[in-house]
Amino acid sequence: MPAPSQPPRPEYPRPSFVRQDWLNLNGTWEFARDPGDSGLERGLVGEPLPERITVPFCPESELSGIGDTDFQHAVWYRRTVRIPAEWAGRRTILHFGAVDHDATVWVNGTEVARHSGGFTPFSADLGEVARPGEEAVIVVRARDSARGPQARGKQSDRYANYSCLYTRTTGIWQTVWLEPVAATHLRRPRITPDLAGGCFHLELPLSGNRAGHRIRARLLDTHGTVAEASVEAHLDLAPRLVLPVPEDRRRPWSPEDPHLYEVELEVLDRSGTVVDRAVCTAGLRSVAIDGKRILINGKPVFQRLVLDQGWYPDGLMTAPDDASLVRDIELSIAAGFNGARLHQKVFEERFLHHADRLGYLVWGEFADWGASTGPVGEDNQQPTAGYVAQWAEALERDYSHPSIIGWCPLNETRQLLGDRATVLDEVTQALFRATKAADATRPVIDASGYAHRVRETDVYDSHCYEQDPEAFRELMAGLDKDQPMINPQDMEDWPEDTVWSLPYAGQPYFCSEFGGIWWNPEAAAEGRGYDRNVSWGYGQRPRDEEEFHERFAGLTGVLLDDPNMFGYCYTQLTDVFQEENGIYRFDRSLKLDVARVRAAQQRTAAYERGADS
Repeated sequence: MPAPSQPPRPEYPRPSFVRQDWLNLNGTWEFARDPGDSGLERGLVGEPLPERITVPFCPESELSGIGDTDFQHAVWYRRTVRIPAEWAGRRTILHFGAVDHDATVWVNGTEVARHSGGFTPFSADLGEVARPGEEAVIVVRARDSARGPQARGKQSDRYANYSCLYTRTTGIWQTVWLEPVAATHLRRPRITPDLAGGCFHLELPLSGNRAGHRIRARLLDTHGTVAEASVEAHLDLAPRLVLPVPEDRRRPWSPEDPHLYEVELEVLDRSGTVVDRAVCTAGLRSVAIDGKRILINGKPVFQRLVLDQGWYPDGLMTAPDDASLVRDIELSIAAGFNGARLHQKVFEERFLHHADRLGYLVWGEFADWGASTGPVGEDNQQPTAGYVAQWAEALERDYSHPSIIGWCPLNETRQLLGDRATVLDEVTQALFRATKAADATRPVIDASGYAHRVRETDVYDSHCYEQDPEAFRELMAGLDKDQPMINPQDMEDWPEDTVWSLPYAGQPYFCSEFGGIWWNPEAAAEGRGYDRNVSWGYGQRPRDEEEFHERFAGLTGVLLDDPNMFGYCYTQLTDVFQEENGIYRFDRSLKLDVARVRAAQQRTAAYERGADS
């Protein structure tokens, strides 16, 4: 945890796009609960608030100092801060990493921002509302409906946790910070690696008047400058330039060698004065599809992924400290995984930064589990246009991270395939096409598990929690004949002729959820039974740890033996509340022999044996 003089989560929250000057606003804020959502009418914008909360932890969490897990239909925050006088001559930007779900922000009584979506960042230019050297009274209202069409991931729609739904997060749950910028300044750049061409392509959007301005870029490695280039800023809304990497300085980013270059960016005015400067990181790597193979840097790398839900006992969706983010990646690697599906939330940027530098492969995902518009789930996160808008914000934020090797905008959508398009069909198409338009460099899966509704989806998959390795092998057979398992083939609640998905069309295929072996040593020793609200996992609980390892090795072995399977994703990295099917406990402590879990995965996969063919 940070030293007493520091705010919680003191680290710079946007490590892939860093400016030198900033002010962390985490720490103690005034707070008020507003169960009737009447605070605006009651004048809370202009009034002190009665409670205190520790930001960036949500009021449901222990670390917030509130710890109220009841429904929070609306909450209010207030803090007074003096903007540093040394920022004079620059504009002040107020940044929010994430606020769940619908946020309105006032500064000195003036509304400066509105944002819908609990998983993506937004900012407010304070302009003349609060200038350097002056006090800014920041007030935030966050509204959060637990039952409705908004995307909420795995947050419970009941009072208590149940099944695979967990304690809710309301309000501010990522870092709040101030940053001074020039009137003409860089927005988030897009850095595209081109391994085949030996260069990086940069798109450099600017804010403000571009007349007479120029952008200068410099690429560096540990030996110094690799390349330099500049571009006139006024010729394009998002000026582009190329930074070539000489052959003797090319060092591809990979899990074995996660090399990152540094990119220094400067904006110069017509007099040649630097008015904005930022530092980014970049990895030179490629992702490609070759038949049923996904290639990383031209080679088939078997993706030994684990499902990571990013929940913490004391911080809920917010890691208690930066070290906890690093630890989760290190725990996964120690167990033999080389990456993760970042499941049902948009992880904070610092996690991706650590994945970049540690060589950890990840699939970026949105938080919309079980979206449906039909009788299967009438009120289970009904998809709306807001899904597309919020997902576009996530894509914009995370585009330049080399650790991300694929996108997954939907998870386990549930609706029968009919002869008339539904809202789910339209939103699935919109999310897929928006992702492809935003990023032509990574594969996109239209929906992980269950309902594949886009014919040209780059990747096809299934979720299968069959616990018997031989039965699992039978279900997974057929990929070599283009007849892989398609959900809901293994689901007892659905007849065999149920059709949710369009046919498989020869895409790269993987089992993107399997295993989930229920294992709680204490519950097993005490003979406690299966209860989805208290303790559960998939299948019959093993008699002992030895049976766990035999089952784990058997299930993973089925997929490692398939030369057409490019990877898998085991459920899951840690227990999460009542869901006790993690490799580690919820508090990240050991509950089984991790070395044996690692050993079961480390043999060469059949997919990798064909690397030179």
